[in-house]
Amino acid sequence: MTGIDWSDVRARVAALGAHPDRGEVFGARWGHGWVLEPPLSTAELAEVEAQIGAELPGEYRSFLLQVSRGGAGPAYGLFPLRRVGGRWRWEGDGADLTDWARLGEAFPHSEAFNPVEGMPEPPDDEEAEDDYWAEHDRLMEEATDFGGLLYLCHLGCAYREALVVSGPRRGVMWADQTADGDGFTPMRDDDGSPLGFARWFRRWLDNSEHVVAAKT
Repeated sequence: MTGIDWSDVRARVAALGAHPDRGEVFGARWGHGWVLEPPLSTAELAEVEAQIGAELPGEYRSFLLQVSRGGAGPAYGLFPLRRVGGRWRWEGDGADLTDWARLGEAFPHSEAFNPVEGMPEPPDDEEAEDDYWAEHDRLMEEATDFGGLLYLCHLGCAYREALVVSGPRRGVMWADQTADGDGFTPMRDDDGSPLGFARWFRRWLDNSEHVVAAKT
């Protein structure tokens, strides 16, 4: 586990949830509602990792143990980890994009990629357009048949963000923008460095506080 201190997070989220302008933060009103679910116990985390066959990246592991198994967080919130039918799984709009059985496999990409880059614009002819989208979907399905990527939240309009669990970019957050044809991109901090889970979450927390403070 990393030595990250998360001890301030629950109090800060509670303060935001009690603020009269809490609904001004994107995703809070119709998403997480400022609720943080309880953290996992060490035994529960061990069960999760045994079931997925992989150890989760340290920053996210420490968050699960010290702060929460899901809820309040970036965009519409962190997909919560719940035990369903005796097995652990992440739940939420897009959580099923994670191939839980393959999280131990290396996510093969290190740089941004677009499965359908190079395809021409859709044709005007209706019959030809059907063929075009069939080919588009085939390329997308083939190119996204990989493991090692854990989806953690959705931003609406089928945009989602995910954490690399295994592979050369382990611990880095990635943006899935395939909904508008822009592909997958490793996320970066303000200084251009790779964006890990801790900074990703804390950047959201800082920005949320700035939003409500600006309304005061």
